[in-house]
Amino acid sequence: MIKAYAASAPGAKLEPFEYDPGPLLQDDVEIDVESCGICHSDLSMLDNDWGLTEYPFVPGHEVIGVVSAVGDNVSAVKVGQRVGLGWHSAYCNTCHTCQSGDHNLCSSAEMTIGGRHGGFAEKVRAQASAVVLLPEGINPDSAGPMLCGGITVFNPLVQFDIKPTSKVGVIGIGGLGHIALQFLNAWGCEVTAFTRNTAETAELEKLGAHKVLNSSNTEELEAASGYFDFILSTVNVKLDWNAYVATLAPKGRLHFVGATLEPLDVNVFPLILGQRSVSGTPVGSPATISKMLDFAALHKIEPVTEYFSFAQINEAIDRLRNSKPHYRVVLKR
Repeated sequence: MIKAYAASAPGAKLEPFEYDPGPLLQDDVEIDVESCGICHSDLSMLDNDWGLTEYPFVPGHEVIGVVSAVGDNVSAVKVGQRVGLGWHSAYCNTCHTCQSGDHNLCSSAEMTIGGRHGGFAEKVRAQASAVVLLPEGINPDSAGPMLCGGITVFNPLVQFDIKPTSKVGVIGIGGLGHIALQFLNAWGCEVTAFTRNTAETAELEKLGAHKVLNSSNTEELEAASGYFDFILSTVNVKLDWNAYVATLAPKGRLHFVGATLEPLDVNVFPLILGQRSVSGTPVGSPATISKMLDFAALHKIEPVTEYFSFAQINEAIDRLRNSKPHYRVVLKR
């Protein structure tokens, strides 16, 4: 039996819960959970905002732990190795996208917290191809959020071949954005943080921003007209997207990794005339996650993290739900 914390209904408190995972599948591994980040996606699934949740529901998809058992077909991962498990826990491994290395785009990919129980538990299971080894130089205590928030903002740099000379803006300096500033600065880009709170300027500069632009100041936005090669939006709220498109240089891109639920209101002519683009990406493949972790280890990049014990799970969730953590929340044994 695996001991975990589960909710029995949308928005319910997490309570102690046990389940029988059955025999270990031949392509799977079992992980002793050392820590697990809490992400807004956990809250969305907990509340069934997306209509996907099955109860009892065990959240947790930013898992760091040690492999305690492997299936008969597993050779790439060994017992005793420290690994990470993110948003996906299994892939078909046979479709064109998987064969091309884009496992994160597999239409049959399984969520770590959808159709199975996640990492708010003593143990978690996943397909061996979905876990990644933690490299030397990565702090395992704070690494969990890198497996969702970190890869979400790193993946676009790889997918769109962002240049070290690119002028890049980041909208939303929170759980995702504060990691994006660090990555982009280490990537070599000129980094601008869009913020409504200019009192945070010193901290944003410390995280990697070369410039801070007051996004509530119309004059500052207008002064940046035609400036940015790439703008990364990490927010999940509706903004004046046309104002941001106007700040893009020719061939510039407004890119979404924040799950904005309202339809985008974007004028087409500025896109056509400037050959500008609007796009989005999900989390990355295991190969890209490994690349991200290596890059983070080399450049000493890690999330700014608040820690709670697993016994404080509901307090930690309330912290994320009702206030603004600084910047990520991790459950730690």
